Amino acid sequence: MAWTGVLLTAGVLTSAVLLCADRYGLHADELYFRLLGLRAPAWGYADQPPLLPLLYRGSIGVFGDTLWAVRVVGAMCFAAVVVLGALMTAELGGGRRAQLFAAAGLGTSFMVLLYGHYVLTSSVDLVAWCAVELAVLRALLRRDGRWWLVAGAVCGLAMYAKYIVLVLPVSLLVALALTGPRAVFRDRKLYAGAALALVLGSPNLVYQATHDFPQLQMAHALAKAHEHDGAGFFVLTLVSFIGFAQVLFCVVGALALWRERAWRPVRALVPGFLVGTLAVLLTNGGRGDYVAGYLVVLFAAGCVRTAAWSARGRLRNPAAAGLLALGAVVNLLLALPVLPVRALTHVTVNTLAVDSVGWQSLTEQVAAVHRGLPRDDRAAAAVLAGNYGEAGALDRYGPAHHLPAVYSGNNELHRLGPPPDSARVIIAISVDGNRLTADFADCRIAARADDRTGIDTTERHATITVCRNPRAPWRELWPRYRTLKSYGDP
Repeated sequence: MAWTGVLLTAGVLTSAVLLCADRYGLHADELYFRLLGLRAPAWGYADQPPLLPLLYRGSIGVFGDTLWAVRVVGAMCFAAVVVLGALMTAELGGGRRAQLFAAAGLGTSFMVLLYGHYVLTSSVDLVAWCAVELAVLRALLRRDGRWWLVAGAVCGLAMYAKYIVLVLPVSLLVALALTGPRAVFRDRKLYAGAALALVLGSPNLVYQATHDFPQLQMAHALAKAHEHDGAGFFVLTLVSFIGFAQVLFCVVGALALWRERAWRPVRALVPGFLVGTLAVLLTNGGRGDYVAGYLVVLFAAGCVRTAAWSARGRLRNPAAAGLLALGAVVNLLLALPVLPVRALTHVTVNTLAVDSVGWQSLTEQVAAVHRGLPRDDRAAAAVLAGNYGEAGALDRYGPAHHLPAVYSGNNELHRLGPPPDSARVIIAISVDGNRLTADFADCRIAARADDRTGIDTTERHATITVCRNPRAPWRELWPRYRTLKSYGDP
């Protein structure tokens, strides 16, 4: 293993990611995770397992309530994926050149850069996929069943971040049954690994069972929101996530895994990817990022094959390196917040970047509406946010403007409860006007948000409405405000 080169590459690229840590701002999802972690730590939530909010809580407790506190978690995930990718390359027989290709190529791929900067459930999930893939390679290539226990342990723990990790072992087992080696099904350690995953993940599963399986309800809502994306969007998402240069290595790797005699024990990874893709297409309306973790092991195999071609003179080494370098420049510009904010008007590939600006501006405009209320109304006011991004932003930046408490019916925030009955005045942001008119004696639009950055964000032109005198107690009104959806979904 070329530890010196791999760790140096990982260190340099991680430093580059951290240099961008304080650019733009927190994404809507990050603001939401922060809110949950600080205000409502729990064993589970309506839309996700508990790990990420707890990571936010811990990191903020150590580093303070800053952008850096959040970005450190992402940088750790980033470095882990780069090193795990190089380890997979070594496991497949790749030497120093192949391992450096893998480390540099993964560290400059759009997907890894994106999840290394923005700390989302997929950031931790991608690390878990890579760890499971490495364990699978070692279990099959070394014929060492103890690695099935490692894979099971990682899957069980990863379920506390994102359930989609289960697509990997399930699709791989189906592929092993179809293409072999079927001898693995005679290994008791395989079943022990599956049992270990269930044991470690059981508290999480018990939470779901005792709370009417909220994750299934959320999955249904997400599938409905993306039901029209289609296979074309799915493929485009996959290609863009790994990067146009890296996807060529993935194709080479997939073909080599299927054809090479030395890799016959792990050829099931290729049909496993296809099985996982089909499952996601049929159940989630085309979310290509849900199986993007498979691309890491395919990319690693592609690096081994490309390095071998270079050594034999069939491919010039600078050609492969140059292809990755060109891809790196494009991915760095698109995935990390290095461009001026105004440039986001013309660069729409990275919607996470677009939804990371304008939150302080929105908070200031809500605060201006609050300041404009009569004194008695200010004392009896609460804020009602239409989505969790707004709620998270107002919770983060609102105290500096002396805003009242913020409430929302979106996802887990609905379960945190309604405003108190003493809140006879509501400042509502992005809440359905017909709903408000039906529930309040008086509603008037006070302002329309204007993103002063000039970027066409989701919050641009959001309606800020002031409503007075609810027609019923909040405990009766609150069920009508529940919504299940991701930020930006219709």
